[in-house]
Amino acid sequence: MSDKKQIITMLREEFNRWEDLLFSLSEEQITAPHLPSNLSIKDVTGHLRAWQQISVARLEAALLDKEPEFRGWPEGLDPDAHNNLEQINAWIHETYREQPWSSVYRDWREGFLRFLELGEAIPETELFDTGRYRWLEGDALSAVLTGSYEHHEEHLESLVDWLRKHGKMTIGG
Repeated sequence: MSDKKQIITMLREEFNRWEDLLFSLSEEQITAPHLPSNLSIKDVTGHLRAWQQISVARLEAALLDKEPEFRGWPEGLDPDAHNNLEQINAWIHETYREQPWSSVYRDWREGFLRFLELGEAIPETELFDTGRYRWLEGDALSAVLTGSYEHHEEHLESLVDWLRKHGKMTIGG
């Protein structure tokens, strides 16, 4: 994807797909631990929310032309270090496990909308400049947008497949 408008459109469509799924399910279906690894849809939404905060911090840093600040992220868990993803995801699960669905959903939704707002505010030339943000180590800022899209899409497809396979969702809905 090499066009800002296309990326933002795809993100909006993914947001709408998530909203459609979440509104099609009861709170009981969303909070019941029944997915692989005994996770709930709420757990997955909390997982997405936590990673979304990293993406929002990066976009905010780009707009302010400074280094990203990952507020609320645990000390010593570098979100860019791939060797500690299991530890990070365990921390995320513990963080969101006891929160009510209404809070997890609200934070995810507000975060996604903020992410879109920030993405729209960044000039396209800055979004695709691979050398602009030193802290991205040669990647373009657009990778933050496309990465979030791919992360949401991956989890949505897995959820929908699981729900259909277990008779919790009809083919059309």
